[in-house]
Amino acid sequence: MDRIWRVRDSIGLPDGVPPDAAFERLAPLFATRGTSCEVTGDTLTYNKDNPAAQDKLATFTSGTLRVERSGGGARLDYDVGSAALLLCFLAPLLFLAFAQLAVLANALHGPQVEEARSEGAAGEEAEEPGELHWIDRMLGAPAPEAKDQEDEEEDEDEGRHSPTPGYVLAGIFAAVYLVGRFLEPWLLKRTFRKALEGELEPARTAGHQYENHDEADARAARLVDATRRGEDLGKPRG
Repeated sequence: MDRIWRVRDSIGLPDGVPPDAAFERLAPLFATRGTSCEVTGDTLTYNKDNPAAQDKLATFTSGTLRVERSGGGARLDYDVGSAALLLCFLAPLLFLAFAQLAVLANALHGPQVEEARSEGAAGEEAEEPGELHWIDRMLGAPAPEAKDQEDEEEDEDEGRHSPTPGYVLAGIFAAVYLVGRFLEPWLLKRTFRKALEGELEPARTAGHQYENHDEADARAARLVDATRRGEDLGKPRG
């Protein structure tokens, strides 16, 4: 069930990258403001509080990374969760519920609406437009027109609740979830691969949502130092 919003996968460490250096390569990903992480042996646990859009892990705000050693090498196993994916999954259910409420309301109040409409139609039939006065005809006034089909359709829809907007929004969010469920894990794996290969730079944004250059480097350095010593790292200072 939790596969709806969680991603579990692994990636092999690149050649020449020892297992002890894996978290050092990943340190830039956790050098952003609002990120807390803890390193215990070969396991890193992190949590992001209100990450900015520029954060490379903004979609997956919490998770666990573990370096697994084997005879043929080492790999990085990760188990991460995304509140955004969960919300996109639940949103269609909410809008479908609204649509069904509209259908239910129409079923409950439909007879009353139809009765009121029939009474109104009877009154309109009794008041059919008569002929123009001869003076009006001489002056070229147009003859009274009967109610056209478009007006009749509007009258039929009056008093009814349309479920269509609910269905449309449910479809939109369902499409967003399906795209994100396949795209975001692929982007995450690519991000981890680039970080392990040393191609990832710390996030540096000229805004209040991120630390400046020196603060980001200091945060990454603390994580690297704690990893080398094999100590626990609680919430980053700064």
